[in-house]
Amino acid sequence: MGGGEEGRRYKKITIGVCVMEKKVKCGSEVFSATMGQILDRLKAFGEFEIIHFGDKVILEEPIERWPICDCLIAFYSSGYPLDKADAYAALRKPFLVNELDPQHLLHDRRKVYERLEMYGISVPRYALVNREVPYQELDYFIEEEDYVEVHGNRFWKPFVEKPVDGDNHSIMIYYPSSAGGGMKELFRKVGNRSSEFHPDVRRVRREGSYIYEEFMPTGGTDVKVYTVGPEYAHAEARKSPVVDGVVMRNPDGKEIRYPVLLTPNEKQMARDVCIAFRQAVCGFDLLRSDGHSYVCDVNGWSFVKNSHKYYDDAACVMRKMFLDAKAPHLSSVIPPILPWKLNEPVQPSEGLTRQGSGIIGTFGQSEELRCVIVVIRHGDRTPKQKVKLKVTEEKLLNLMLKYNGGRPRSETKLKSAVQLQDLLDATRMLVPRSRPGRGSDSEAEDLEHAEKLRQVKAVLEEGGHFSGIYRKVQLKPLKWVKVPKSNGEGEEERPIEALMVLKYGGVLTHAGRKQAEELGRYFRNNMYPGEGTGLLRLHSTYRHDLKIYSSDEGRVQMSAAAFAKGLLDLEGQLTPILVSLVSKDSSMLDGLENASIEMEEAKARLNEIITSGARTIQSSGTSEYPWMTDGAGLPSNASELLPKLVTLTKKVTEQVRLLAKDEDETLTETSPYDVIPPYDQAKALGKTNIDIDRIAAGLPCGSEGFLLMYARWRKLERDLYNERKEYDLLHNAHLNLEGLDELFKVAQLLADGVIPNEYGINPKQKLKIGSKIARRLLGKILIDLRNTCEEALDVAELKSNQDKCSAKTETDDKDFLPKLSTKNDDTRRSSTTSEVSMDQDDDEEKETKYRLDPKYANVRTPERHVRTRLYFTSESHIHSLMNVLRYCNLDESLQGEASLVCQTALERLYKTKELDYMSYIVIRMFENTEVALEDPTRFRIELTFSRGADLSPLEMKDSKAASLHQEHTLPIMGPERLQEVGSCLTLEKMQKMIRPFAMPAEDFPPSSTPAGFSGYFSKSASVLERLVNLWPFHKNAHTNGK
Repeated sequence: MGGGEEGRRYKKITIGVCVMEKKVKCGSEVFSATMGQILDRLKAFGEFEIIHFGDKVILEEPIERWPICDCLIAFYSSGYPLDKADAYAALRKPFLVNELDPQHLLHDRRKVYERLEMYGISVPRYALVNREVPYQELDYFIEEEDYVEVHGNRFWKPFVEKPVDGDNHSIMIYYPSSAGGGMKELFRKVGNRSSEFHPDVRRVRREGSYIYEEFMPTGGTDVKVYTVGPEYAHAEARKSPVVDGVVMRNPDGKEIRYPVLLTPNEKQMARDVCIAFRQAVCGFDLLRSDGHSYVCDVNGWSFVKNSHKYYDDAACVMRKMFLDAKAPHLSSVIPPILPWKLNEPVQPSEGLTRQGSGIIGTFGQSEELRCVIVVIRHGDRTPKQKVKLKVTEEKLLNLMLKYNGGRPRSETKLKSAVQLQDLLDATRMLVPRSRPGRGSDSEAEDLEHAEKLRQVKAVLEEGGHFSGIYRKVQLKPLKWVKVPKSNGEGEEERPIEALMVLKYGGVLTHAGRKQAEELGRYFRNNMYPGEGTGLLRLHSTYRHDLKIYSSDEGRVQMSAAAFAKGLLDLEGQLTPILVSLVSKDSSMLDGLENASIEMEEAKARLNEIITSGARTIQSSGTSEYPWMTDGAGLPSNASELLPKLVTLTKKVTEQVRLLAKDEDETLTETSPYDVIPPYDQAKALGKTNIDIDRIAAGLPCGSEGFLLMYARWRKLERDLYNERKEYDLLHNAHLNLEGLDELFKVAQLLADGVIPNEYGINPKQKLKIGSKIARRLLGKILIDLRNTCEEALDVAELKSNQDKCSAKTETDDKDFLPKLSTKNDDTRRSSTTSEVSMDQDDDEEKETKYRLDPKYANVRTPERHVRTRLYFTSESHIHSLMNVLRYCNLDESLQGEASLVCQTALERLYKTKELDYMSYIVIRMFENTEVALEDPTRFRIELTFSRGADLSPLEMKDSKAASLHQEHTLPIMGPERLQEVGSCLTLEKMQKMIRPFAMPAEDFPPSSTPAGFSGYFSKSASVLERLVNLWPFHKNAHTNGK
C-alpha cells in the first residue's frame, strides 16, 4: 500500500540514524542537505519515524540506553565508535542498511582490494609493500629511475602509490623521466586544489606500507558510482585531479559533476561491490581505461549531492528496502503521485546556441556540429643532431659491458640519468685539457677524435640535467680479441673497439610550446559553435568526447599536451597533462617504411631535375594547372642556388667557430669534475618564454652552447643541407651572424621546392606515397566519421519516438520507479547509444567514452554530443593526408569524380609549398536535423587547413610581428577553406573518395594497453638533410620519417 490515511493505521517503522553529527548537521539544520532531502521524502510516505541518536548518545551513553529502532543507518567517520555500534546491532538486531563489521575492511586498502578480487571485480594491476617499521629495507622491493619492482613484479612509471591506510588520502603519481619526471600528490580538496605537482620529487616514499599500482589513463576523467541497494547505481563524472589539480566549481562553490551512463558490465560491478562489502548505500571509484573498467577505491556510505531526481530514487529504493525487511505484508508499490510536495526550486538548465560553421557558409539554425577531426603537425623544435665516433678507450668499453650484461658482442643503449652520468664522468676524464696544434695525419685523426669527445661532453652537460628526452647514446662493439679469463680457466672475448653514436636535439622549443598552447586556445574559442565558452561547457557536461593521439616523438607529444592545455583551459605543467590526456599511436602517426621505395624514386627524379635544370610537363600538365608538372615548385635556377648555399654556409660556420673557440678557452679554466648544477626539468618542459638573461649575455638561445652550435654548423657545411637554417634566424638573430639572412633566403627557395616533391614528384605519385604513409590514419578518420554518424542517427530516432509518445511521458516517468531492479537499462541504452558504442564498437575502437545521462542531467540539450579527435604527427603525415585529399580523384577507380578540394584551394596549396610547424587540417561534420534521416545532405563535411607558422622571420614587419620576433616565435596562419563558399560536401561523397586509400575498419588490430613513455628520441631524419641526397656525391642516403 502507499502512504496516506490507510498507512497510518499501522505502527510506523522506526529508522535510527546513528552517525556523527558532523555527517548529518548542516548549520542550524538537523540533517545535511543530502541526508535531509532523502529522510524528508521517507517521512512523507507516512510509514516511517526518524530517530536521530546524536554524538552525546553515541559517544557517552552505553548501548543499552541507545534508542531502540527497527532499521539502522550507521556508518564510520573520524571519531566514530564502530565496535560500539556493532555491539548495539548485535544486541537489538535492527535491519542494517549498511552492515557494520565489513566497514572495518574499508580502513585498509589491502583488504579492500583482496575483497574486490575475491568477488571477481576488476582492479588495476597492483603489488603490496609492507613495512613493519619506517624505512625498513626490503629484499623484494627495488627502485630504479623509471620503475619499481615488488616481488619481481615491475611497475613502470607512471605508477600510483597509495598508503595502505584507507583514511590517508595522500596518494602519489610518479612520472617517467621521458615525460619530464616528477610526482603529483593527490589529496582531499583544499579550496580549489585537489592535487599538486612536485617536479623535483623522483623517489618513492619509504616511511610506511604502500600499494603500488599501474596508472590507468582515463582521458582525464574520474567516475564516482553510488549504489542504493544492489539493484540501483547512479554514476557521476568529474575532472580527474591528475590533470591539473584545479577543482571545477559552480557559482555556488560546489564541485561540478555530471551524471553519466554505466555499461551493463559496470552495473554488474556496482551490484557486486554492494554485495561484497554488504553496504547497501555505497560509493566507489571507477576507472575507465582502454575499453575496460576497474574499481580503484571503495568509500562506503555515500550519497549524490544536488540531484533531486536522485533523492526521489534513493528514497523510493530505501522505502522498499525497509518495508521488505520489517513490513513485507505492506505493498511497496510507488504511489502514482509521490507524496512529498514538488516545490523544490527549479534547477536552471543551460544549452548551446546552434550555429552554422561560419567558414564554408551558413546552413541554417537546424545544423549542429557533430564531429571535429584535426591532424596537427608539431611545433617549433631544436635541430636534430648525431655524433659518431669510434672509441677504443677502456673506460668507455667497460661502460658498454656494464650496461649490456657483460656480453662482448652486444650493443648497449644509454638513456637513463644514471647511465648518462656514468658516460659523462668517463668522458670528462678522457677529454684533453688543451688543443694541440695540427701535425701529422695521425695527429689530425687524434685531434678530430678529441673534438668529438669534447662535443659528446658538451651535449651531456647541456642544460644541466639528464632526462632521456633528447639524448641517447648507442655503443656498438666492432672489434674483439681473446684474453685469458680472470679465473685462469680458458679464454674469453673482449671488445677493443666500439662505435659510439650520440643522438640529441629535436626537442620542442619554448616557441613550440607557446605556439601549441595558443593554437589550442584558438580552437577553444573558434572551432566550436556556442556562446563564448561553448567547448568548455560541452566538455564539462560530458557531451564532448575528446581523444588526443600522438606519435612516439617527444616534440609531438609535448605539442599535444600544450595544445590540450590551451584547448581545455588547464593550468600547471605539461607532464601530468601529457600522461593523463595524450595516447601514443606510433603505428598510425609515425614511420615512412611503407613508402620508402617510392620516396627514393621521387628523390632520384628530383635530383635529375635539379642537376639538369630540366622540366617535364606531363600530358595533364598545363599552365592552368601548374601543379601537375613533374617537380612543380622547384626554382628554375636550383642548380645555381646549391653552390651559393655551400658558400654562405661556410661563411656562417666560420663565425660560429670563432665564438666556440672563445667559449672553449673559458671552459678549460674550470675543473673537469665540476658537479652539474641542479636543473628543474619539469619547469623547462613547460616553459613558454625565452631566457632573457642568456640572450642579453650574447649566448645562443636555449641551453645550446657555442661549441654545440659550431658542431651543428660544421655538420651543415659537410652535409650541405642538413637542418632548417630558419632555427638560427629565429632563435639566434641576436648573435648577428653575417650572411645568415641571405643564407636563409637561398635555403628557403630550395626547401619550398624540394620538400613537397619528396612526397611525390607529381600528383599521381604524391597520391600513391600519401596513401601508403597515411593509410592507417585515413582509416581511423573514416571510423570516427562513421561512428559519429551512427550515434547521431540513433539519437535522432530516439527523439522522434519520444515525440510520438510525449502524451505518456508523465506516466512513463513514474513507471520507472517500480522497475528499479534494471535501472531502466533500455531507456539508458537508447538515450545516447552509449552502450552500443562501449560494448560493440569498442571491438574496433578501444576508446574510453563518457556519456551524459539525460535522466539526471541539468542540461537543456542532454542529447547533444560532439566528438573531437586530435592527431598530432610530423611533416610526413600532414603532407601525405593533404595529398590524398586534393588528388584522390586521380585514382583510376574514381575517374570522373570531382576533387574534394576546389580549384582555388588547389591554387593556394600550390603556392603554399610548405606545411610548416603547427600546420593543421580540420575535418568538421555537421548534421542538418531538418532533413530526413536517409537524406545524403543530412551530414555535411567541411574541410579547412592552415599553413602553420609559415611566415618567414624576414617577413615580420609590423609591431605585433616585432613582439613575436622578440619572443622567438612565429605566428600561426589562420584556417583557409578547401571548398567553395556554399558548397556541400556530403559524408557519403567523402567516404567514397577516401575509402580506396584507407585501411579498412576490419583490418585494424585490437587496441592494446597504451605503451609507457619510453623516451623522446626521433627516428626521423632532419628536414635539411634532403638536398644532400640530391647532390651527385650523396647517392646512398637513407630515408626516415620527417
